[in-house]
Amino acid sequence: MRSSIVCLTLTVVMGGVGAVVESQAPAATQPTVEQMRRAVSRLRGNRIAVPTSYDSLTPEQQAYVRSILTGPRPDISGPLGVMMVSPGLGDLSQKAMAYARFSGRDGFGSVTPKLNELAILMVAKHWSANYVWNAHHAFAVQSGLPQEVVDAVLAGRRPARMERDVEAVYNFCQDFLTTRRVSDVTLQAAKAVLGGDRGVVDLVGTMGLYQITAMMVTVDQTPLAEGVKPYFP
Repeated sequence: MRSSIVCLTLTVVMGGVGAVVESQAPAATQPTVEQMRRAVSRLRGNRIAVPTSYDSLTPEQQAYVRSILTGPRPDISGPLGVMMVSPGLGDLSQKAMAYARFSGRDGFGSVTPKLNELAILMVAKHWSANYVWNAHHAFAVQSGLPQEVVDAVLAGRRPARMERDVEAVYNFCQDFLTTRRVSDVTLQAAKAVLGGDRGVVDLVGTMGLYQITAMMVTVDQTPLAEGVKPYFP
């Protein structure tokens, strides 16, 4: 296990999507029972019976909570809370989702945060997933994605101006999500800006994993934090 401290920009969830803050999270530190108890108490589900008491969890669910908080996340967000009712699926998924969520950092995916967040936002738009959009749109801009590109994705229109790397990933995601196909030309352009085959595979992984995330919060209709307005109807 790595013992170094990794500086991560994370979305802290307090009963929904909260503010994006800078947080230093241990890469592999065992959480205390009190930390796990607090994390579970903050969960807010809706149509899926998400538990809010750590003491009521099964041993498998407690292990799931411990596994999440041992990784790079300081808290348990909406889709991970939804999967609390199926901790086996949840634990496998959350580890893969962390690989995608923290892409660009040591030990995680190879796609830069800027391009990775673009893919996440395009999936959120595709699913009209308010929870996912609210958790990522500000971080996307912080990661270098132009605000005009974020606004265009939200509006469902092609951005008027894009840098070469952003345009290549936008075209890849747009074609894949809307036609379920990727042309040779689009694939080669994506490979050129993503560093080759691994970058493409990691990008597709992010798209697939965030479709799971979007589907989980959509089926649950996971609530946003108090005072946070939805971007999608």
